[in-house]
Amino acid sequence: MKIGSLAAAVKIGIGVMIVLAQGAAAYAAEIKVLHTPAFRAVINDLGPQFERSTGHKLVIKVEVSAVLKRQIEAGETFDVAILTRMHIDDLTKQGKIASGTRAHIARSGIGVGARAGASKPDISSVDAFKRMLLNAKSVTYSAEGASGIHFNSLLDRLGIAAEMKPKLKPVATGVTAERVARGEAEIVVAPIPSIVAVPGVELVGPLPSELQSYIDFTAGVASGAKEAEAAKALIKFLAAPAAAPVLKAKGMESASQ
Repeated sequence: MKIGSLAAAVKIGIGVMIVLAQGAAAYAAEIKVLHTPAFRAVINDLGPQFERSTGHKLVIKVEVSAVLKRQIEAGETFDVAILTRMHIDDLTKQGKIASGTRAHIARSGIGVGARAGASKPDISSVDAFKRMLLNAKSVTYSAEGASGIHFNSLLDRLGIAAEMKPKLKPVATGVTAERVARGEAEIVVAPIPSIVAVPGVELVGPLPSELQSYIDFTAGVASGAKEAEAAKALIKFLAAPAAAPVLKAKGMESASQ
């Protein structure tokens, strides 16, 4: 498809999304959204479109999925949560997420990022990825995120956990890739969307296929949501097929594909 045709298709698709959102909301609401860092770039793009089309306002809180889950369990109020699938499923079982509102939005692979302008290491194979880690001065990752848990398991699998320990810089909260942008770490291993969304950081590439793991991101409406209908409209907007090009551009695979 030519670039002009693709742009036109995206424009038409967004128009369809706007019509859907307008039909779902008859008044302006303030929607509190909790989402993981991997969804920042998507919300930054699609969020304003949703606000303009509906008159609703999104109030955003970004944090690692595991941290947001604990905050919800402790009583954090919200309307929509976009977390990893297992966390949304568990919160649904606990009654924190309203039954029947769960919707799978997208999935993401895990990648490697480096500071913009720096030479990109070879990670095209398992051996190359292993060499890259051993040659790196420092590697940052999410201490509790699904990508970080997987990364730690890979270090054990590759037999280099002990050698890597002095180089590791786990991040408890916040956007992991920002450590690389600030020069506090040389390499980041994180969900691909979390890497491409941070200025000053460039995606080296996805993990080798033999080491790759995909993270499913799922949305749900709070059981006690103040703006339940508006929240459902937002989820419908994000899950619509017309959102797929935006999700792809941000490093995700749409559930509607």
